[in-house]
Amino acid sequence: MRNRLAGETSPYLLQHRDNPVHWYPWCEEAFEEARRTNRPVLLSVGYSACHWCHVMAHESFEDDATAAVMNELFVNIKVDREERPDIDKIYQTAHQLITQRPGGWPLTMFLDPDDQRPFFGGTYFPKDARYGMPAFADLLRSVADYYRDRREDAKSEAAKISAVFDKLVPPVDPDATLDADPLDGARAVLGENFDQEYGGFGSAPKFPHPVTLEHLLRRWRATANAEEPDVDALYMATLTLKRMADGGIFDHVGGGFCRYSVDRYWQIPHFEKMLYDNGPLLALYAQAWLATGEQAFRETAELTADWILADMVSPEGGFYSARDADSEGEEGRYYVWTPDEVAALLEPDEYALVSRYWGLDGDPNFEGRWHLALRMDFGEAARAAGLSKQEAREMLSTARAKLLEARAGRVPPLRDEKQLTAWNALAIRGLAIAGRALERDDLVDAAGHALDFIQSTLYADERLLATYKDGRARFNAYLDDYVFLIDAILEYLQARWDTALLDVAVRLADRVLEHFADADGGGFFFTSDDHEALMHRSKPIADDALPAGNGVAAYVLQRLGYLLGETRYLDAAERTLQSAWRALEEYPHGHVMLLIALEEYLEPTETVVIRGDAHDIREWQRSAAKLYAPRRMVFAIDRDEAGLPGALAERAPRTGETLAYRCLGTHCDLPVTTFEALASEMRGSGENAG
Repeated sequence: MRNRLAGETSPYLLQHRDNPVHWYPWCEEAFEEARRTNRPVLLSVGYSACHWCHVMAHESFEDDATAAVMNELFVNIKVDREERPDIDKIYQTAHQLITQRPGGWPLTMFLDPDDQRPFFGGTYFPKDARYGMPAFADLLRSVADYYRDRREDAKSEAAKISAVFDKLVPPVDPDATLDADPLDGARAVLGENFDQEYGGFGSAPKFPHPVTLEHLLRRWRATANAEEPDVDALYMATLTLKRMADGGIFDHVGGGFCRYSVDRYWQIPHFEKMLYDNGPLLALYAQAWLATGEQAFRETAELTADWILADMVSPEGGFYSARDADSEGEEGRYYVWTPDEVAALLEPDEYALVSRYWGLDGDPNFEGRWHLALRMDFGEAARAAGLSKQEAREMLSTARAKLLEARAGRVPPLRDEKQLTAWNALAIRGLAIAGRALERDDLVDAAGHALDFIQSTLYADERLLATYKDGRARFNAYLDDYVFLIDAILEYLQARWDTALLDVAVRLADRVLEHFADADGGGFFFTSDDHEALMHRSKPIADDALPAGNGVAAYVLQRLGYLLGETRYLDAAERTLQSAWRALEEYPHGHVMLLIALEEYLEPTETVVIRGDAHDIREWQRSAAKLYAPRRMVFAIDRDEAGLPGALAERAPRTGETLAYRCLGTHCDLPVTTFEALASEMRGSGENAG
């Protein structure tokens, strides 16, 4: 067997280690073999929780006849897109250029081994001809014939695609004046694309896009004290959050969100659960609770946090990556029910409530079974069951616990147990924000343990690695790893101050400037200057399932720069916005994370530092944390804290005194010694202060 995946750490690659396909991981050896044997490379990219990746694997990669064709005509490389987002970003873009259609997974690309350039590609291909697509083996023969007989044409097409890459990011406009026009432009487009009935943007399939919803909440907050507050922005954000939490994209038994809904109504998901969705959504629902006081948002945040802590925490303290869509060979099998199953587990009065509330008294909605989603207003369901709201709430909790216990006895979907630095950072940020908003120390504890895990396993010599599993940390970290982690640390420090962690954030920021910066064009590359050479060094500015690394970089460098008075960081953030300015002008709603950074460039971050005895500063901080103020950072630092950098060390209070000082950007007010005075100052900033 010439399959070379057995030594890998990726669960996705290990799923393919027994395939009859002679898979290589991405490595120079594979390209050398392709050049030696004069064969093109077949690159297959996927991830462990991907339903259609499993389908193509079962149909083709586990089939001896198809594998024989692959082995004869190609050198085959298998890549986990979560371990190697650098590779995935390149070839997803190439796929879109070749096919003029969005990409996805599994991604199937055919490369010239001389330069890694693609000359043809697609996504899922069926084993047998259907869906208007040829049989995979027939396609393989055609591609191999084309490469053999028309080699120069293949190279020419690959060169054209490669040339387009250099034009994807608009050139820098050094004379650009950064203003609010892109913010207004994005707001207009989002309003036009908003689904006024079911929330979200566009039609099916629907993705959560938490950064877009966060932007809308922030926009409402920024205009709340204006003559014409943008209440429609609040409506768009909160309606979407409500419809998602009510729908089947949310797991009403175990908590947490699936990756996307296949329908307009958020009812039926693809059932994989990704850490990278749930960390940001946890933060967002906690923020929506602060902004509106709606109990449903708090409950959704609580259930999402509980799922992360119950199902995604590793023994080392980090967070696993995902839960699969499939179990026992069927998508969604773990999550769906029949009314008889549920009735057998519950008391009659419990079933009377949940059958109405979750739709078990209606028609099946997923392949003859019931996937739970809200079908009746909670108050109405309580009344129909003859219960008060409080009685119904308690009964729903006990019913949920019984269903969760029963579901735990089923064969669970595969859990991808690799731990990714960037995704861990998103979870840490979400837990820190939710811990403050919900006043749950256990969430902050979990965030702290995960930060310890990253420092002990994925951080050495002031550099990060990207992934960890089974005792092995691997791969140079990417821009996302660095800047997401800085963001997470800044949020954690607002829950619990730790000077050593601030030092880590500073060192990470310095490494970003040193190894990722585009010295000529501004902004940051996705890979470091000492990363493996690939056919293209991307500079991501547009959001996808994750916020764009350049947007997060600009955002955190500004915040860190204002906190420390460090102009290097502020200058780098400004250059990042200038480097992306033409894209922001032309397509602002595709660059929402950069818009959030632009918003804080135009209206600088408010930084509040509270100094004094531990008990007093915690009380002041808790009071501030009850307010939705997205452009404000609040840090509580003990009077005796040693080793503070710069201005943070200059304002230590006298014994027995608690003081706070507030800065808007680089301008700082005189310290105040009562919370009432601080609250008055914060009200004056235009942010909610109670």
